[in-house]
Amino acid sequence: QPPAFGFLFDVDGVLVRGSQAVPAARRAFQRLADSSGRLRVPVVFLTNAGNCLRSAKAQELSQALGLQVSPEQVILSHSPLRLFSQFHHKCMLVAGQGPVEENAQNLGFKHVVSMEALRKAYPLLDMVDQSRRPKELPPPTTGFPTIEGVILFGEPVRWETSLQLIIDVLLSNGNPGAELQDIPYPHLPVLACNMDLLWMAEAKMPRFGHGTFLLCLETIYKKVTGRELKYEALIGKPSTVTYRYAEYLIKQQAEEQGWKSPIRRLYAVGDNPMSDIYGANLYNNYLKSAHQNQVEAGVKRSPQAASPQTEDHLELRKDCNDSVESCKSILVCTGVYRHNADVLRNTEECTTETVFHGHRDFCFDPSLVEASYIVQDVNDAVDLAFKKENWS
Repeated sequence: QPPAFGFLFDVDGVLVRGSQAVPAARRAFQRLADSSGRLRVPVVFLTNAGNCLRSAKAQELSQALGLQVSPEQVILSHSPLRLFSQFHHKCMLVAGQGPVEENAQNLGFKHVVSMEALRKAYPLLDMVDQSRRPKELPPPTTGFPTIEGVILFGEPVRWETSLQLIIDVLLSNGNPGAELQDIPYPHLPVLACNMDLLWMAEAKMPRFGHGTFLLCLETIYKKVTGRELKYEALIGKPSTVTYRYAEYLIKQQAEEQGWKSPIRRLYAVGDNPMSDIYGANLYNNYLKSAHQNQVEAGVKRSPQAASPQTEDHLELRKDCNDSVESCKSILVCTGVYRHNADVLRNTEECTTETVFHGHRDFCFDPSLVEASYIVQDVNDAVDLAFKKENWS
């Protein structure tokens, strides 16, 4: 019986904690694979990590799970940026850590400037760390390109440097060595990947994520200019474009395996109510929506939710008979979420007592952080889906 369903697995807190595999993960994938190690159902690994290459993340997952994971099964927070071709020929400042320039080039960007290159070109800008301040007045910078947009891949190492230089670029319309004139608004395009305020590693308490960095950037920009920082796109969970991309890869896998039965249902397994569960529920609402070009599920403004380039590049204008019908959210207790600590079952209590860790541009709807199902770990999540599908 070919599967009519697929899995979207979060990574940190579900399959691994830092560098250590969650014990239940190997048991789950022993059930998902056949005797030769090939998956019996389509699987996509949907992570908000972005400080590595897809190939490196696939290799890391292969070792953790004990089976071969291909890069085509991995969606990093920035993977949908390959859809945003209107920016691929612009000069883009890239922020984050890991191989950010290589990631940008792999996604189609032709002209990227790193934060370090910008700092070296304009040594008078980075003034917080006194040991890095120039001892003598440097000569004027010449020949440095005008920056036309900013890509925020993930949290950087030196927050003060990135915060200062990104603000400089936005205030100067891409020429941070110039004297401050009238502040341009709207400012240059900003594309941000990964909105997670917190994430779970080996520590007992959650750690700051890229969402915390974005919060700092938004607050500083508003304090300095009196205006809201605007995003051209917010990418990664919980944005709908990320789940559209995941659905596309799930269908591709099914076709490559020769499974004739159309994929009707997705099971999204995560540990973070504010990204994994919110995103899966938002996408479920999107799937149920009568008009697929509108998301009426609690987003204030969401240019990333159903952008035309998603349709064009992913050939998503398929026959309705071939479309996924639902995306069920399954919350596990091995990461950020602790049972009875984060998600309150009573909606009225949720509205008044739950602290919303989601991004500023996503309205808090208590129903979106309530998982379809709560289980102990990823093995239980697989077991639950198999039972729902009457599949063994």
